[in-house]
Amino acid sequence: MDSHIAFASLGLSPVALSIGPLDIRWYSLAYIIGIIAGWWYLLRLIAQPAAPMNRQQADDLVFYATLGVILGGRLGYVIFYGPEMILHPLQILKLWDGGMSFHGGAAGVSLALILFARRHRLDWLRVHDYVACTVPIGLFLGRLANFVNGELWGKPSDIPWAIVFPGSHDGLARHPSQLYEAGLEGLALFTVLAFLFWFTDARRKPGLLVGTFLIGYGLARFTVEFFREPDAQLVAFAARTGLHMGQWLTLPMFVAGLYLISTASRRAPHLERAADSVKA
Repeated sequence: MDSHIAFASLGLSPVALSIGPLDIRWYSLAYIIGIIAGWWYLLRLIAQPAAPMNRQQADDLVFYATLGVILGGRLGYVIFYGPEMILHPLQILKLWDGGMSFHGGAAGVSLALILFARRHRLDWLRVHDYVACTVPIGLFLGRLANFVNGELWGKPSDIPWAIVFPGSHDGLARHPSQLYEAGLEGLALFTVLAFLFWFTDARRKPGLLVGTFLIGYGLARFTVEFFREPDAQLVAFAARTGLHMGQWLTLPMFVAGLYLISTASRRAPHLERAADSVKA
């Protein structure tokens, strides 16, 4: 253990700033900064030709997406990871207790985007394409916040960069799996989607970008879960089923992603005809 990194030596604290009795946590800032940065990047995306929405609609979309990620993420955590909270409803409001579920947040955002698109009479799938390009920003910041919180650590390991996290009662050094996820779900996935958007005609093939996101996130999450400890309350579930809850929840994402990618080219001609009719 002496050859490994002690988390305490990094000087990190879950609290970014204290103002009197109010503690502002990095986890909360990750959501706030992620939403603002995602909004800024979305505005850059829709400034390009063939955008599915205008600036005013994009501003409206941020409100829908924010509600979707918060409500869906928290309810998803309760359903998939902490169903006992249903017996204590006030505990559900404590977002820092257990955190959020990405899969629940993704479902919440998707539903919010569909409602948004229906209200504005937009192509809901193309709206998803553009929003998908911004999501890795929030994922990157969220995983960094998980690391700063010293939570969701990995399995015991002897690798040189293994870390002894607080709360690890066995005192073993572990994989910093939060950083693995930040790199794969955040930086790598953002890079792939940015390349497809800016250097190919992917944005003109409805479903291709969001399908790539679903598969990319699914692969990253499924892989990193092999290096990550299951949630304490789901250790028995992982042992019984052979996979972590996070891995099981990625399987529908693979199926949906494959379908969207394989059928994207069929939808491209419909987009071109719709654009021609608008010009006419």
